Amino acid sequence: MDTKLTLSFNQEVVNKAKKYAADHNISLSRLIEHLLTQVTSNEYKSLEEYPISDWVSMVAEGEVEYRKTPKPSRKASKDEFFSSKK
Repeated sequence: MDTKLTLSFNQEVVNKAKKYAADHNISLSRLIEHLLTQVTSNEYKSLEEYPISDWVSMVAEGEVEYRKTPKPSRKASKDEFFSSKK
């Protein structure tokens, strides 16, 4: 069963991804679905291990940059919650 999903991307990235998908006779939705399936297949311990950089370099400009947001400690989360209630 397919589910609709709304995503936001830079317009230039979308244009390049559409061209890549068309050149490879696949819809953009199926291309993204394939990439998400590969990333979530549990074969890779982190996104950095996934060989997506080749695909990203085909559809994006500039260097690939992975950003990780550090998970706040339980105490920091608790402190933030209680300070917001004051």
